[in-house]
Amino acid sequence: MRFYKSKLVFLFSVLLVIACKQQKDEKSPDTGTASTSQTPDIKGEEVNYTVDTTRLKGYMAYNESKTGKRPGVLIIHEWWGHNDYVRERADMLAGLGYTAMALDMYGEGKQAHHPDDAGKFAKEVMSNIDMAQKRFDAALELLKEQPTVDPDKIAVIGYCFGGSVALTMANMGANIEVVAAFHSGVQLPVMPNKKLKAAVLVCNGADDPFIDQGSVTAFKSGLDSLNADYQYVAYPGIVHSFTSKYADSLGKKFNLPLAYNAEADRKSWQSLQNLLNRVFE
Repeated sequence: MRFYKSKLVFLFSVLLVIACKQQKDEKSPDTGTASTSQTPDIKGEEVNYTVDTTRLKGYMAYNESKTGKRPGVLIIHEWWGHNDYVRERADMLAGLGYTAMALDMYGEGKQAHHPDDAGKFAKEVMSNIDMAQKRFDAALELLKEQPTVDPDKIAVIGYCFGGSVALTMANMGANIEVVAAFHSGVQLPVMPNKKLKAAVLVCNGADDPFIDQGSVTAFKSGLDSLNADYQYVAYPGIVHSFTSKYADSLGKKFNLPLAYNAEADRKSWQSLQNLLNRVFE
């Protein structure tokens, strides 16, 4: 346990956090989430895009029966890489009336099958912020170009590693209206500053051992100094990876303090919906 925790601190000073799902098998991580199956009206399709010489593999979902343009939501994956978890979240958002895109921060749809690999992949991204921003911007522009998307109404959400990426990009001045992060580190390469334009939502477990409370204080103080529109929610008694139904088995497998919590999962998802409805009404 000390090995993994110290490694996280070394990589991003708790920016990286343990991923949020169990593996289905040795080839692909599982996606445990409070998701419903895709309805007939929800169209999901893979999308390919390129940054420099790296091909990126994303996933776009929207409701075909809904007419006109609608807000777009960009989803950033955990440190396991782009997989079914973010695709299911994209389908859920499409069911709520948004066009959602799950992006690929690693390239070629690369996925990790062990925490060591996940940490290495994530470090490669976060140690090169210019590259990370290029990959983020490419996905953001692709989402805005979709005929079903209102390019002036964009939100970005992320889980664990993805939440930290989302918050960092917002702090770097991304032209977005909402940023939301779930069980995410808040000690970021770029902390809140005057470039922040988005309303901010962070939903974390109050007892998450991977989130240093000093970093939470600094993060909130930075937002307060800006008079930012933000909400930081800390669920009492909740630890890391609370949105994943496979957190318990993952924690057991790697001897980590992870646990799914249905109530926190539901409440955090509702908080996201409330914010999207308020900003995009």
